[in-house]
Formats: sequence, structure tokens, C-alpha cells
Amino acid sequence: MLTTTQEPTAVSEISVHDPQDGTFIASVPRATLADVEAALSKAVAAREIARDLSTYRRTKILRKTAELVDARREEFATTIAREGVKTIREARKEVFRCVETFRFSAEEAHRLNGQTLPFDQRPGSENRVGYFVREPVGIIVAITPFNDPLNLVAHKVGPALAAGNAVILKPDHATPLSALLLARALADAGLPSDVLQVLVGYGREIGTPLISDPRVRMVSFTGGRETGEKILRRMGLKKVSMELGGNCPTIVLNDADLDSAVPECVSGAFWAAGQNCLHVQRLLVHDDIYDQFASRFLTATRAYQLGNKLDETTDMGPMINEAAALRVETNVAEALQAGARLLTGGSREGNVYTPTVLEHVPSSTSLYREEIYGPVTILERFTGLDEAIAAANGVAFGLHAAIFTRDLFSAFSAVRRLECGSVMVNGSTDYRDDSMPFGGVKGSGIGREGVPFAVLEMSEPKVVCFNLNGDAVSSRN
Repeated sequence: MLTTTQEPTAVSEISVHDPQDGTFIASVPRATLADVEAALSKAVAAREIARDLSTYRRTKILRKTAELVDARREEFATTIAREGVKTIREARKEVFRCVETFRFSAEEAHRLNGQTLPFDQRPGSENRVGYFVREPVGIIVAITPFNDPLNLVAHKVGPALAAGNAVILKPDHATPLSALLLARALADAGLPSDVLQVLVGYGREIGTPLISDPRVRMVSFTGGRETGEKILRRMGLKKVSMELGGNCPTIVLNDADLDSAVPECVSGAFWAAGQNCLHVQRLLVHDDIYDQFASRFLTATRAYQLGNKLDETTDMGPMINEAAALRVETNVAEALQAGARLLTGGSREGNVYTPTVLEHVPSSTSLYREEIYGPVTILERFTGLDEAIAAANGVAFGLHAAIFTRDLFSAFSAVRRLECGSVMVNGSTDYRDDSMPFGGVKGSGIGREGVPFAVLEMSEPKVVCFNLNGDAVSSRN
């Protein structure tokens, strides 16, 4: 339960507290408008330094960073667990993924290749030859959320450095310590000063000056859809990559392997207390197996252990703050008022909200249509695959979807017709490999992350064309 006790903190600092009990962890400098201007000025010079780093040096720095994070993995995991919402077991998995993200980034620095171009395919260009190369964008502003305070930072910083950019990072003000630890690891790995700068502050104070400055050539944002739309209105003409969350459906057909489907879906529903863009929010279960699936799912949900995040036996921790838990409580109450049925959970103590499952949730409610970002999952019956796919597609998001089935025809039919960035077959929506293209359609965002694809987003092709006709070319003996 979150307490209100706080350590005295200067106005120029931000206090970081453990959301589990309000314990003071640390204070960090609070960025001001003057800090933003100083960071942008330094980034102008740093972008040239970053651009001129050889492939060998970029690779060496990124590989060394991966090694340092791996060597300090328990320190990183404890920091993630203390400042954020993850249990220590969840945090260790995030550290492992961060190490892999930097290893992938090191590999992609070697693969930033161009290509020759056949200009002579056009009449009149028979004497032209050329190619294109990929060059860095320049200065990238990266904005990251609280739920994955290390690996989502890695997903922006690693590819940006692999492509030769300078980065100004604004982590979530509630969970900045993991990002600062990572910045220290990068510095220890040899990253030149100011190529990565970290500004910890409130979006309402420093967000607009950062994203709207013309010296910034790209904004990479992970967060809520409402904030993403504000950024788009204010950033001006520059590149953008946005992951804006989801409302992820998982379809369970009547031939599904429930021994696999139930634990996968329970984990996907309550990982990081549901504060996860890939959270299993809607479970669409075939009527033939609905009762059996629901019984097993509810049994596993009720067995979920809440408690101290640093305890090895704890399955789920708190929400990030009491306001977030109150929002979930309000959405559940609205659904119940509209006719939904509560199957388990539905109680709150401070910022701890119990794992919750409902059925008969009207499609008009916020709980059904929006991203809940909390430990709440909806069960819904269907009788045919067409009905399930229509329900899955019937919201404004399209990040991940999933289907459990043994039938290849059903699987491929769902893959073709589901409106989303990724379809998981015989796995829940809460799966991501750090090298795969990651992002969504509709309200779930713009562009793709995943290291190889982020590197392309964070670089630009430059065409070089030589005219080799006799009049244009001279030679020296």
C-alpha cells in the first residue's frame, strides 16, 4: 500500500519512491527549461561526434555495455523492482532482455548497409552509376514509460547509437534510476560525453520544448495514445516513432491445448500488474470450452501471489501509484454498473489492485474499448471464428493479437484477417522478441521498433549518383 510519507526534497530535485510502500529511494536533479537548452546545444556538437564514430567503435561500445549490464544484473534488477512495479523475478527477465537488446544493436551497427542502384535502367542515364548509403538522423529525443524502465530505454538508445545518432533521453520521472544506471554503463563502455544525455523531469515542463525544437530530427515515444497525439500536434516536421499501447485480444478455439493456453494467458494478463501494452485484456473463448477454460483460468488467477516485490515467491506487485489503481477501479465499477459480472478480484488497497476477471462486459464500456493498463481481463464467449475476429478487430487499437488452435487453416485465417502489428499463434499476446518488428496499426502507433527495424527508422538513405559521360568526367595521368 502506498503511503504519503516523503523525504524532504528540494524543488530542483525529484524524489523517487518505491510504489510498494512509499519508501524513499533517491533524489535526482529535476530538469528545467535551461537544462533543455543546454542539452540541445550540447547535442548539436555531439551529433557530429556520434556520426563520426566508426562502425568498429560503435560496435565495441554497444557490446561492452551489454557485458557491463550483464555483470551488474542483480543491481539493475533490484533497481527496476524497487523503483517500479515489477517483482524481482520479472525484473531479472527485463535485465536479460536489455542485455540482448544491446547485443542485437551491436550486430546491427555492422549491417547498416547501402546498395548499388541501376540508374542505366532509364533511357538517357546509360552513363550514370551510383548507390545509396544510410546516414544518421542527427538528434533523437527518446521518451520512455515506467513499466519497462530499462529495456524500453535500451530499445531506443541502442539502435540510435548503432545508427550514429545523438540522443536526449527523458525517462518517466517515477522510474529514472534504471535509465541513469544504463547511462553510466554506456559511459563506462566508452561512449563519448554528451552523445547520450538524460533529462529527468515532468513532461508538462520540459516535454514541448524538447520535442518542438527544430534541432531535434526525430522523436521516439512509448506511452499513452492521448500523450502521443499531443506530441504529434506539437513536434513540427520531423521523423517520429510511436508505440501507443493496445487492447490485446486472445482467441481460444475449441481445439486449443488448454494446458498451454491457460498459463500463457494468466501470465500475459497479470505480468507487471497488467501495466503492459501487450497485456491480455480480452480473452475470446469458444463456447464449447468456455466453462472449462474459465474454471482453470480463475483457479490460476486466484493462486497468484501478491506481496513484497523483492520476495522470490511474489507473482505480482502494485500499480505505479494510487491514481492509477483508482482509474482501474473506476473502469471496473463502470463495467459492473453496465451489466458486467465480476468473477474474481475487483478489490483495491491503496495502489494494489487484485488480479481481476470479468465476463459479460458491454462493448460500449471503457474497460472493453480502451487500454485498461492494469490487472484486469475480460472473458467473452463466441461460437465461430468469424465472430471472434470481428470482436477482436472491433476496437481502435491494433498492437498484438493471439490465437490458440491446433488447426492450421484457422490459424492462417486469423493471421490474415486480424488487424494488428503481430499475431501470436499458440502463445498469448504478451510475447515479444527484441529483434522482431514491434508496433501496431490504428491507434496503437506509428512505425516499428525492434532493433533492426529501429535502426532503419533512425537513419536516412542518401543517394549518390555519378554521371560518367565523356564531357562530365576528366582524368589525370
